[in-house]
Amino acid sequence: MTNFYGVVIKVSSEKTAKVRIERTYMHPKYKKQIKVCSNWSVHDDLGVKIGDRVLIAETKPISKTKRHIIKSVA
Repeated sequence: MTNFYGVVIKVSSEKTAKVRIERTYMHPKYKKQIKVCSNWSVHDDLGVKIGDRVLIAETKPISKTKRHIIKSVA
């Protein structure tokens, strides 16, 4: 089970939020740090607001696009 930290960028409906995940990795050839951003739809039972930093966890598919849930607001 994988956990990620992200920032809420949109609250779509009552139980869905969009979270931006930022990850960095080193390029294999040029040895430069590269930042990659992803936007994921997550299941929200806590009632988060835009700008909240959240911890999300992987879970079984909840809908067509939601594969993660919000565990806590940090």
